[in-house]
Amino acid sequence: MKVSTYLVAPAIALSGLILGAAPASAHVLAAHTCSGTLAAPGVLAGTYRGNVQIDGVCMVNGGAAVVDGNLTVTPGSALNASFALNDKTHHGTSSLRVRGNLSVLKDAVLDMGCLPLHSPCSDDPKASTGGTLTGHNHVDGNLTGWEALAIIVHASRIDGDATQVGGGGGAAAMTCKVPTTGVFAAVGSPVFSDYEDNRIVGDLSVSKLRTCWFGALRDNVGGSVTVDGDKFGDPDADEVNSNLVHRSMKCFANTPAVQYGDATGGRPNKVADDASGQCGFKVKLHNPVPNGPLTPISVHI
Repeated sequence: MKVSTYLVAPAIALSGLILGAAPASAHVLAAHTCSGTLAAPGVLAGTYRGNVQIDGVCMVNGGAAVVDGNLTVTPGSALNASFALNDKTHHGTSSLRVRGNLSVLKDAVLDMGCLPLHSPCSDDPKASTGGTLTGHNHVDGNLTGWEALAIIVHASRIDGDATQVGGGGGAAAMTCKVPTTGVFAAVGSPVFSDYEDNRIVGDLSVSKLRTCWFGALRDNVGGSVTVDGDKFGDPDADEVNSNLVHRSMKCFANTPAVQYGDATGGRPNKVADDASGQCGFKVKLHNPVPNGPLTPISVHI
């Protein structure tokens, strides 16, 4: 069973739930700071000349937010950019554009992007029936997670690489229990990471992640995909399928192994160069699990 893919707007209405944010990392040099709590999130909106850091909890729901520099989600902080509308003025749209790199540091959370059916926008009035809105978010540089708690990206464009190393919440997250504090407690979801329906011009790499659930679905990756040394608590995790990969794909030492999962509609990864390991060309898996027809997890194009 796939866990919820929402990190959503109810945070505004919640009280008494504060995500503890550690001080900004010493190597972060920022001209601007967005700060807030789960009970009173900050709003990232407008154009920022220079680097920006998120301390605590912030949302991109007040119109376009443009960072003419790097954006850093500092340790223990959270940024929710899964909105499509301007919920402050009630006219226009919201979006995030980072002209430099976007970094998500230790125990931090990024939720960026949204689209109908697979992950409706936080402010989509028709979300309960699948939604109709799509977010528009763009990172000109790299998206990098270093020991991040969670990175959830949908329907977004990343012109550089998307790299996630370590993090995920460790043994506690792998129980797939809803945490008692923080962002995931507020939305009633286990901790997870996910990349769906994105355009990634460079490489996508996820390694040494320890969390409940992970997926990479319907992504268009201009470089290579690597899923290596990850462990997940949900036996349905590690859904890595339906991607278009313009270079190579390799998946090794993941538990559970790469799979189609229990949802219908999964398709083989289309890979231009070599595919090896758990997502190799010769690997056939049940689609869907547990009793669907044996189907190649990757095919050559």
